[in-house]
Amino acid sequence: MSETSRPPADPTTRAGGHTVLAVIPARGGSKGVPGKNLAPVGGVPLVARAVLACLRARRVTAVAVSTDDPSIAEVARTAGAEVVLRPPAIAGDTATSEAAVLHAMDAHEARTGAAPDVVLLVQCTSPFITGEEIDGVVAAVVEGGADTAHTVAPFHGFIWRDPAGDPAGGDSAYGVNHDKATRPRRQDRPQDLLETGAAYAMRAAGFRAAGHRFFGRTALVRADSAKVLEIDEPADLQRARALAPLLDPAAATPTGDDVDAVVLDFDGTQTDDRVLIDADGHEAVTVHRGDGLGIAAMRRAGLPVLILSTETNPVVAARARKLDVPVLHGIDRKDLALKQWCEENGIAPERVLYAGNDVNDLPCFGLVGWPVAVAGAHDVVRAAARAITTADGGHGAIREIAAWLLGPTLAR
Repeated sequence: MSETSRPPADPTTRAGGHTVLAVIPARGGSKGVPGKNLAPVGGVPLVARAVLACLRARRVTAVAVSTDDPSIAEVARTAGAEVVLRPPAIAGDTATSEAAVLHAMDAHEARTGAAPDVVLLVQCTSPFITGEEIDGVVAAVVEGGADTAHTVAPFHGFIWRDPAGDPAGGDSAYGVNHDKATRPRRQDRPQDLLETGAAYAMRAAGFRAAGHRFFGRTALVRADSAKVLEIDEPADLQRARALAPLLDPAAATPTGDDVDAVVLDFDGTQTDDRVLIDADGHEAVTVHRGDGLGIAAMRRAGLPVLILSTETNPVVAARARKLDVPVLHGIDRKDLALKQWCEENGIAPERVLYAGNDVNDLPCFGLVGWPVAVAGAHDVVRAAARAITTADGGHGAIREIAAWLLGPTLAR
């Protein structure tokens, strides 16, 4: 296995050959909930939650946040999105989401030289949107033949309208989706579906031509009604924060039946993220002996292990030689290198456990089936992880992962 970086793979294979651009509008101004898009839910800002959901979606090939606010831009970049700075003309209270999406498409095409096949509008105000739901609206367009698709949730309520302010309403409240003189049972009524406001997918060329998100044939993708919540008022934000411990994915630990390969970041994951430098400029790091035992046990069990690092450092290569595991370091795009390594070794990415600690690990988190954060990882990384170790990086986190996969007595 080479210790140098590999040529990038084509990211469109994530979406079956289609380019899918997710656009997240996130203005700085919000009158209903001041600073809304930076408000934390479950410890993670709303804009970062939206970015992470898009990165978890396997059909999304690029994520862009459209904003006019420097603080939102910084959080979005940290979470792993590209940032499109929105001009004042489309940043006011009357600006439409469609205008932000079109502008972001222009910026993305100018940067990449190619137009996306599908464009997504994903809203920060839906904190519990999942990658699976985002993939669902993309699939409805790419595979289902729809021109547009959006998330909906089953709705069984009777809707009433107050006549106040409604010239056609008279002086009596009246039913909107029912005749108030007739109260059919739920099972006898047509199924109503509530637009969740979370995710919309559109054929990019059709969206440009129509200028709105509901052109042509529209498909409806059902979402979990228990997770449908739009944050428009302070009370909505309070409810979201109360629900986050219940609705956010619970961290579960994988077993050997779930994983076919283990890929490990180095700095901050196998070390405590400190570097010791002597008077001659030589660097040294601290590693954990138990991690070495865990890696050796995984190798004995026939589980492929790879070290993947952005650093070009003799320390990384020396540690890999000591452990007798392959290493790819000096990597700018770790996700592309990881994808190519999986292809060359016949390993499905969804069967890979990737352990990391910082924001440069997020693209790999979006590629694999088991993204794992070590304790003490960046908050955004912890939020994106499917499992989190109890041990810090450099203090036995890898030994702990090995115990998940092979059993607690693996190295005794």
